Amino acid sequence: MPRPWLFLPLCAALLAAPPPACAAGAVLVMNSNEATLSVIDLAGRRELRRIPVLREPHHWALTPDGRDLLVADTGANELLLLDPSSFALRRRVPVADPYQLGFSPDGKLLVVNGLARAQVDVYEAGSYRLLKRFPLRSMPSHLAYTPDSDTVFVSLQGTGRLAAIDLRRMELRWTTEVGTTPAGVLWLNGRVLVANMGSDDVAVVNPADGGVERRIHTGKGAHQLFLSPDGRLLYVNNRLDANSVTVLDAATLAPVRSYRLPGGPDDIAFAPDGRLWFTLRFVNKVAVLDPASGQYDIIDVGRSPHGIFLNPLAVVPASVASR
Repeated sequence: MPRPWLFLPLCAALLAAPPPACAAGAVLVMNSNEATLSVIDLAGRRELRRIPVLREPHHWALTPDGRDLLVADTGANELLLLDPSSFALRRRVPVADPYQLGFSPDGKLLVVNGLARAQVDVYEAGSYRLLKRFPLRSMPSHLAYTPDSDTVFVSLQGTGRLAAIDLRRMELRWTTEVGTTPAGVLWLNGRVLVANMGSDDVAVVNPADGGVERRIHTGKGAHQLFLSPDGRLLYVNNRLDANSVTVLDAATLAPVRSYRLPGGPDDIAFAPDGRLWFTLRFVNKVAVLDPASGQYDIIDVGRSPHGIFLNPLAVVPASVASR
């Protein structure tokens, strides 16, 4: 989920010099089955170009200082460090099987899930030095931290379990069964939420012992969880059969609305105008949803779009935007 304050260094840079001829605002989409990144004009809602990568880009993470955008190229075993304003490549960092990744809230650690290699790696942020490797079977998928950075929770798709890793002691604290084919993980109101693709629900887990306290049925293939920027709504993407998005009240977890988005809604980016940008994994498109009306526009991108990063301050050169 975008964090607006992380774009402040970019804003300062833009204000420090006369603005070039450009289109402001852009979206980057990771096309996992095409080895490309789609660059989309935020205002014009059209694809401007595709950036080639080596193998299989899936997810991204913005460094705590907002300087670098990390794109995880799983099959290439590397992180691409991009300028989050222009998407220019700054450098490559070798990392084993980076599928999902995220920086700890205190900015000190980077945790990388290796889904294919069944491992979770903990790196020192900035230096990208490997501190600890946890072999975890099977298919480490998504992750979420406690606010104090003490613990990271990782869903294990192949075993239907959730793992809790103590980042102070660098040891596995517990694993517990949470549902069939767990994917998205989110910390919310002192609990861990896990979206279960095979169980079609969201499990509410006690972080102390891994006990499942409650289940909320959302739809077939409940896959990812996204909290709205104001913290009031929780969006659950159900990417199988129903091709729907279930909206829950973040305080009570009661359903308040749903949307139909055929094509396998997967990841979400929140735009400043209130619209939601969804990757539609199975139809090679991005949907831009107006949550008030339920209407959406469609943008063609590359094969199997997965992660999506939106920067309202990105600068697209005029030579590119005019294509």
